[in-house]
Formats: sequence, C-alpha cells, structure tokens
Amino acid sequence: MNNAELLLARLRETHSLSLDEYAALIESQTPELMQQAAAFADEARRAVYGNRIFVRGLIEIGSLCRNDCFYCGLRRSNQTCERYLLDDETILRCCAEGYELGFRTFVLQSGEGCLSVARICDLVREIKRRHPSCAVTLSLGEFERADYQAMFDAGADRYLLRHETADKAHYEKLHPRELSFDRRMTCLKDLKEIGYQVGCGFMVGSPFQTAQTLAKDLKFVEEFQPDMCGVGPFIPHHATPFAAEPAGTVEQTCYLLSLLRLIRPNLLLPATTALGTVDPLGREKGVLAGANVVMPNLSPVSVRKKYELYNNKICTGEESAQCKTCLNARMSAIGFEIVTDRGDIIKNGNL
Repeated sequence: MNNAELLLARLRETHSLSLDEYAALIESQTPELMQQAAAFADEARRAVYGNRIFVRGLIEIGSLCRNDCFYCGLRRSNQTCERYLLDDETILRCCAEGYELGFRTFVLQSGEGCLSVARICDLVREIKRRHPSCAVTLSLGEFERADYQAMFDAGADRYLLRHETADKAHYEKLHPRELSFDRRMTCLKDLKEIGYQVGCGFMVGSPFQTAQTLAKDLKFVEEFQPDMCGVGPFIPHHATPFAAEPAGTVEQTCYLLSLLRLIRPNLLLPATTALGTVDPLGREKGVLAGANVVMPNLSPVSVRKKYELYNNKICTGEESAQCKTCLNARMSAIGFEIVTDRGDIIKNGNL
C-alpha cells in the first residue's frame, strides 16, 4: 500500500487525521483512490443507514438577500436577479403537497434577511401544527442567538448554515468586509448549543481554495461533529465577481463526500443540486460516493428559475410529484431506496 492508501485505511478505522494528512489525501486523489474511498464510504454508510436515502422537500421561499457574497447569484448587487417572496399560504400549500407525496422534512431556504424572526416563528409553528410528524429545517442565514432560540422554541428541528470554508483568510476572499468568519463560527456554535440538528458545509473548487484550505474543512467537520454537511462544487454565476472562474469538479466533490463519510459515518450527507447541475448523473455519483440525502424542489414551478444561486441551476419545470417519481426511479436504478421518513441522524455507539 502507498502512503495515501495507508492514510485512507487509517481514516476508515479512526475517523481522524491531522491537517497535513488530510491535505496529503486531497493532493493524492486518483481514480483508484476515489474508487477505494467510495467503497469504504459505502460500507460505512450501510452499517448505519442501510441503502436508505432520505428526501427533504426544499422550499425556496425568497430570493431577496441583504448580503453581497462574491460567489452568489442572489447577492444584493445583482441587478438582474428576479426577486420574489412567497406568502405564508403558498409555503403551507407546498408543505401540504409534499406531505401527500411522502416528504417528512421540509427545508425552508432563502436569501438572508427575507423574513422577520416573528414571521419565521409563526410559519414554523403553523407547519408543525399541520404536520406534527414532520421535521422543519431552516436555512436562512445568520441571526443572533436569541433569534435562533426563538425559532427552535417555535418548533424548528434543524438548521443549515454552510461555513463555506474553515480557513479565515480564504473566507475573507469570498465575502465582503461586513461578513465575519468568526461570527459564522459563533452562529454554528450557538445553533449546536441550543439543541438543533446542525448542518454546515463548503464549496469544492471555489476561488483561492487549496488542498490546505480543504484539509481545514475536513478537520472542522471532524471536530465540530455536525449532524449534516452540505458539500457541492462551486459553480460561477454570470453576475458576480467570480463569473470567469472555473467550476469545481464532480470528481473532487465525490471524493470529499467519501472522506466525510469516513470521518463521520452517521453524517446526513446530501447529494446536492449543484452536483446534478455540473453532471446529469451528479446526484447518483454523489450517492455512490457516500451521500444519503436528496433534496427535490417543492417550490412553485413559477419561481424556481428566479432562485439562481449559480449559472444553469437545475430547473426542470416538473411538478413535485413528477420530480419525486423520477428521483425514486433514479435511486432505485443504482440500488438505493427512497424512504418516507423524517431522516433524523442515527446516533449509536461512539458516533
């Protein structure tokens, strides 16, 4: 066995490496090592979750955003973005439709600052009143700890807040000066202490990224121990400062998904829309590399094109029922089963 294979085998056993060892694994990526990592990841996932794939009903509630992140198509400086905000009844209808289709988690996502805390809390309470067996995940950006607490008290179960990069200098190259790496990390810590199932995540192939910055992402996941981790390739958007930058690759994204599964075998790990955008079979490749969550879109078809985080984002125009049927068939074709389940993290043994 060469050094990279030895490191991979050790990660499989101990779920931990040093920063330099993670960087060495990233730099040593080959088709053969990817294949071995995916096989180990599949074994680790099946030991916890079997062949089950959890679905989350994604509802993109608004494209307004107060931030000006350099990579995102929703950035406030983008004058070409079509802004919208769904009303509560539309959001609740999306949930009702999703419930009938078997979805037991609803993910409310928007640009930052779309909704007041009071409205978020009212909406969460109403979703939980109508669908008490379902989980509500929020992905609405940074708030004060008291606001996160209020949303949790209203019934929110999970919160997704991508850290984007665990390297402070790299973070500052991706964000305007008013956004703070330290604040982002404080928000994640607050969410975990409050009691949410917490998700972080990062882009693969973002501008200025190196093997060392990616190693810090892996080490952060190892130490923070999130319940979820959203990882997808960077895809440029035409109305951002990074419009001419190359996209991240499916291959590196899938390799990192496998490494994340070995770091934390019970992690809830999505095969993201970005993967499916870069490659028509990207979500299948993500699942085969170790992912166990997919997030079809429950948003009204009329607004899906307006939530353009990056160029050419998948927007089939299919109704939710069509999308679910298609996804079932695609997962079944590679040997996995979509289940009607909240899909909470399984915590067993030392995990």
